[in-house]
Amino acid sequence: MRRRLAATPPLGEQMEKGQGKNQQSRLCLLVSLSVLFWTLLLYFHYGVLGCSRVVDSLSTLSPKTESSNTRMSNSNQILVSLPITIERPRVDGGYEKEKSVNNVSKDESVNNVKAEGVRAPPVISHLDSHEVQNYPFMRALRTIENKSDPCGGRYIYVHDLPPKFNELYEFLTFSDSLWTNMCKFTTNAGLGPPLENVEGVFSNTGWYATNQFAVDVIFSNRMKQFECLTNDSSLAAAIFVPFYAGFDIARYLWGHNISTRDAASVALVDWLMSRPEWSIMGGKDHFLVAGRITWDFRRLSDHESDWGNKLLFLPAAKNMSMLVVESSPWNENDFGIPYPTYFHPARDADVLIWQDRMRNLERKYLFCFAGAPRPDNTKSIRGQIIDQCKKSKVCKLLECDFGESKCHSPSSIMQMFQSSLFCLQPQGDSYTRRSAFDSMLAGCIPVFFHPGSAYTQYTWHLPKNYSQYSVFIPEDHIRKRNISIEQTLSLVSPEKVKQMREAVINLIPQLIYADPRSKLETLKDAFDVAVQAVIDKVTRLRRDIIKGCKDDNFIEELSWKYALLDEGQEIGPHEWDPFFSKPKPGNADSDSSSADAAKNSWKNEQRQHS
Repeated sequence: MRRRLAATPPLGEQMEKGQGKNQQSRLCLLVSLSVLFWTLLLYFHYGVLGCSRVVDSLSTLSPKTESSNTRMSNSNQILVSLPITIERPRVDGGYEKEKSVNNVSKDESVNNVKAEGVRAPPVISHLDSHEVQNYPFMRALRTIENKSDPCGGRYIYVHDLPPKFNELYEFLTFSDSLWTNMCKFTTNAGLGPPLENVEGVFSNTGWYATNQFAVDVIFSNRMKQFECLTNDSSLAAAIFVPFYAGFDIARYLWGHNISTRDAASVALVDWLMSRPEWSIMGGKDHFLVAGRITWDFRRLSDHESDWGNKLLFLPAAKNMSMLVVESSPWNENDFGIPYPTYFHPARDADVLIWQDRMRNLERKYLFCFAGAPRPDNTKSIRGQIIDQCKKSKVCKLLECDFGESKCHSPSSIMQMFQSSLFCLQPQGDSYTRRSAFDSMLAGCIPVFFHPGSAYTQYTWHLPKNYSQYSVFIPEDHIRKRNISIEQTLSLVSPEKVKQMREAVINLIPQLIYADPRSKLETLKDAFDVAVQAVIDKVTRLRRDIIKGCKDDNFIEELSWKYALLDEGQEIGPHEWDPFFSKPKPGNADSDSSSADAAKNSWKNEQRQHS
């Protein structure tokens, strides 16, 4: 029997089916290639580039057309449940641990998150185009994109502290303290009594007998006039804590136990940690100002004989930025800002007139020095400096001593600086001196002998290229080699001297604090520079959080190096390494060096006002 053949379709139908199969295969191939391409692209983007990519605009993270409430409670928000242990400092010096859980559901708004006391935002490793994390600070970042808002990205929220933390009267009414009576120095919004221009050394307005440790009050009063204050903390680029930290410790520096010295700092930190504003970034967007050197706030142990309090060593306080007149080269949570000078202009014109006057002065001395020797400090070079100045016919010397001295007369000091080309600025009792800023105000080129006296301290206010405005002579060149200061300075060409003096004079606006009761029109003073630097710091940190960036290679002991790096530069050996060998544990002499410097600074403070 012959098997019946299956019916064969017409030739046209066969061709159509064949083409359909081919088209389907091609489509699958294209899809596969597309998936492979995007997979490789995303891997390269996140796995290879990682944190090296810069987010140019945060506006792409969510549609601009959404309202702020919609953005903050976006349905794309990820559910996070993170147990966090909070260490709360106690007055007795110990810590109590409190465990909380962050629960942020996709339906909860940031307001609900803040009300529940979430301690820190969840961190994601990277962003993708499908899922964007909404952080509580996103609203503040988006204000940067609003070009019509002059305060966009610059809003400051000021904590309304209980009176015990910032009622100035509370810090000045104490009878058992050996500290100088500061009442007169807090007049005129912290500027002190006006200075009379009897000898014609000053200009007619804007000069005050300002105490070198009065920055707490000056800064707080300037903040009251800041043009971008906000009552809405969700808009804030940074949060200011108006605590008089310097005044607090000054009243207890001598003759008080550590519990008394620590009490206000511990209570302040405890209060801050209870606030919803703290929970947004764990305090990393907070900053406060203390008009004293950092060593007053870095007690090394809980021995009663140790100096100062431990504000900057409190675990929570380490997250905040503290602005001090001298910072530590080995810690990351403090930043140097200028000592206050005697000049506090109310108008731009006052500054410009003063600058022109400093340009046109005849300076008859090559160099000058105002200060006292430190015979008890074997490492001090002040003795050699004074000896060299006495032997030189082109050096002006003001020797400082106990009791009455021209060193304590603002007009005598400023007159000497105005008559000199170079002003010698060796270390004081600690790295820094107020004299450095008084000399630059006078248009005098500073001569530093230790990089910690200015170069690694005031990186917000002074150029990285220190040779533009100063001369550096390493201490060892004076101590061991007996280098002639006169000969070294005389080798600087007249043209170079002119350029350096002009650079110093141009720096004057950003080194002085304007009158807190007014505001300069266009010039930026030391306050403006510091606030903007804090804002920039917080903004960078927020963007890094969004990108999931974290510098695991950061070495806090080398903190002084990081501010000196250029964009993309790697940290490595530096010519100043020998100057900043960190005190080693177990070496009593090294460990106590900073505390001894603070004690000596305190003693000389008494000397100046005795």
